Amino acid sequence: MEWWKIGVGIWLTAVFAVALSFPIVPEPKHWYEFPVIPGLEERARIIFFHVPVAWTTVVAFLVALWNGVKYLRTMDLEADAASSNSAGLGLLFAVLATVTGSIWARFSWGSFWNWDPRETSIFVLLLIYGAYFALRSAIESEERRARLSAVYAIIAGVTAPFLVFIMPRIMTGLHPGSRGDVQGSGPVVQFHMAPNMLLVFFAALIGFTVLFAWMMEIRLRTSRLELHFMNADSEQS
Repeated sequence: MEWWKIGVGIWLTAVFAVALSFPIVPEPKHWYEFPVIPGLEERARIIFFHVPVAWTTVVAFLVALWNGVKYLRTMDLEADAASSNSAGLGLLFAVLATVTGSIWARFSWGSFWNWDPRETSIFVLLLIYGAYFALRSAIESEERRARLSAVYAIIAGVTAPFLVFIMPRIMTGLHPGSRGDVQGSGPVVQFHMAPNMLLVFFAALIGFTVLFAWMMEIRLRTSRLELHFMNADSEQS
């Protein structure tokens, strides 16, 4: 096993340990204390997981978009496999973002789902990529499936950053950072966090991004094996 695969596990474990164990106090006096963020208090710990997961969701969908463009240019089935695998991982991270956001909403707003603009936008994103995989499963022709999936991944990938990062901030809502929020754009958007919180936050962003790269590598290896056996079977027949 390569060293970086072990390293990402240690890295994320350390990030979670720090994020959950460092106390949040009104007036920090030590480097291992986080300051209180008005309106979030102890719930601010979700920043170190929920936001990086949402970030990784968008990264995965953009990688799917890029490989969709690559397939249309080269007609290489490995690019199609990379696009679909990245979209699948993006959907996984989107589900994680939805679940963690719903848990946060339960303790902040009193219920798991409130149809806040951010909740609505992530729900729409789940529907979009759910339809993407429904499309792939409904087409038998490999070439036609890859071509239509590539076009779909490009269009869907363009909408992902808007739905996750832009739309919820230009509309009035309950979520921190929404239009009309008394905290302005929120502590995460403007990076108005203490240096130690910023350090843990960026460490989480890096950790989840590398985790996505690792998962992509595993998925691509599997896809290459599947393509190899499919080509071998077609040659024999």
